[in-house]
Amino acid sequence: MPSPHSAIVGFGMYIPNNRITVEEIAKHWGRDPKEIINGLGVTEKAVAGADEDSFTLAFEAGTQAIATAGIRSSEISAIFAGSESHPYAVKPTSGMLAAALDLHPFSFCADLEFACKAGTAGLQIVDAFVRSGQITYGMAIGTDKAQAKPGDALEYTAAAGAAAIIVGSESSEHAFCRIEHTISFTTDTPDFWRTAEAPYPAHAGRFTGEPGYFLHVRQALTGILDVTKTKLSDIDHVVLHMPNAKFPGKIAKEFKISKEQMQAGFIVPVIGNTYSACSLLGLVHVLQQAKKHQKILLVSYGSGAGADAFLLTMLRDAPVLPVDERQLHYISYGEYRRNSEKTPVS
Repeated sequence: MPSPHSAIVGFGMYIPNNRITVEEIAKHWGRDPKEIINGLGVTEKAVAGADEDSFTLAFEAGTQAIATAGIRSSEISAIFAGSESHPYAVKPTSGMLAAALDLHPFSFCADLEFACKAGTAGLQIVDAFVRSGQITYGMAIGTDKAQAKPGDALEYTAAAGAAAIIVGSESSEHAFCRIEHTISFTTDTPDFWRTAEAPYPAHAGRFTGEPGYFLHVRQALTGILDVTKTKLSDIDHVVLHMPNAKFPGKIAKEFKISKEQMQAGFIVPVIGNTYSACSLLGLVHVLQQAKKHQKILLVSYGSGAGADAFLLTMLRDAPVLPVDERQLHYISYGEYRRNSEKTPVS
């Protein structure tokens, strides 16, 4: 009989070492840097190199996840890659990753797109596959080399990064964090979009707050607590989708979520919004700090619009990822634009 619960058995992440400061972008456009920083709560963001794309970012995160799980890559027989910036319009990133990571050749593979929550959508799918007994291990990846139109408000936060989560049965010797329950809340709310041939996304300005982010995160957060009969005071760590620092901060204040509950996964001020990787990157940071029996609440958000919520419980302390010894490289606006305009062939 399959286990009634799945569990996280491994995780990995990759954040490019290139950075551009919000001040550098603001000065290019003749804007007041302090005004922008105070409005967003973000000081700098991660930028992919000209030779990096959402596939290469995902490969690095996936490689690290396999290493931390301590399993053979061939034991993984499902991979779902969530992104808004797949390298090809028609050619699966997931299939490329299955081959590059040397997963089992009989694998379930698919690319996912649901704005910034495609990574957590992948996590829900592998969770269901494991619970059903269909697979032993599956991988969910959120990865993005986020696009932003020059001069648009998104340019200050749209960043690059990837996070990978490997899920197996709770009974696995590698299990360290049980997935208790997950739910989703979805509507047709056009707060953010990009048509098929458009190079950059468009958004409805303040409409992205209410009824976009705030409505959906509130509903998913309240729903997961109601369904699991859990109180927020029982939660040790909370990760909310971080399009900037202000939006999750407002939700935290509204629900009386403490700074201590938020701090482990609150990474947006120094890396920006990594879109499909954002919530999973916050989770990866939390997993490395959470202790046995502690509870984690994860709520992602994707424009268009929907939110996924997860309740998780630590079974034991998780592995700690190797220290990234690469030095940060701060780039000029001109170099940033050159990197952004080049699309490598993966």
